[in-house]
Amino acid sequence: MDLFSLEGKVALVTGAAGGLGRAIAEAFAEAGAAVVASDINVSGCTELADRLASAGRQCLPLACDLADRDSVIAMAASAVAWRGRIDVLVCCGGMEGHVGSLADVADEQWDRLMTVNLKSAHWLSSALIPVMAACGQGRVIYIASIAGLRGNKAIGLYGIAKAGLSQMARNLAVEWGPSGVNVNAIAPGLIQTPLATHLMADEAFMTRRLSLTPLRRVGEPSEIAGVAVMLASAAGGFITGQTIVVDGGTVISDGN
Repeated sequence: MDLFSLEGKVALVTGAAGGLGRAIAEAFAEAGAAVVASDINVSGCTELADRLASAGRQCLPLACDLADRDSVIAMAASAVAWRGRIDVLVCCGGMEGHVGSLADVADEQWDRLMTVNLKSAHWLSSALIPVMAACGQGRVIYIASIAGLRGNKAIGLYGIAKAGLSQMARNLAVEWGPSGVNVNAIAPGLIQTPLATHLMADEAFMTRRLSLTPLRRVGEPSEIAGVAVMLASAAGGFITGQTIVVDGGTVISDGN
């Protein structure tokens, strides 16, 4: 048995036009999955699909606005219709949102961030997990964050939403485990993606962050994608309800 093969599987990845979502979609395709690549930036997904097709991989690009329930549900239905099922769901699409004190968050900012980062994952899970359960197996992976595992004075709202994803993974793992569906989250640390560009340009921040990270470097998107492949494949078959931290050791460091 190839522990890390996704041959014959159909996977849906949101936020697939760039960053971690793109890396995960590419890794899944390389592992043999047929991939539905979804993003509000559908041109980025189309470019990805064309490139994967030139390498003999199967990829369907689908537009989706995670802030719009109708868009999410329609995309999920189109994803299922493509191959008649979905075996793996990866909720990677999201936004950073408000930066600063939680006291300054407007209701509109709260609602939009929670919808895009958390509620959309619930919509997709509610639409697709029953499809997986009907087949007797399935994998759901939420891209959380270490911002959801500790306090943060800059992106606290983002952290609350990401903590919600980790808790939703635990809840749904209990609910759907008897039907053969595994639900987990991955909590990345600082990864070299467009979302982190402004942080990596801040010399003082980077000096402080790397001093708190035992591996003394920023992570690569492929290092998150590799964990996602593990969770989606036979290698992750007995893992459910977990949040796997991939951060170079940042959250366990004493700063030395």
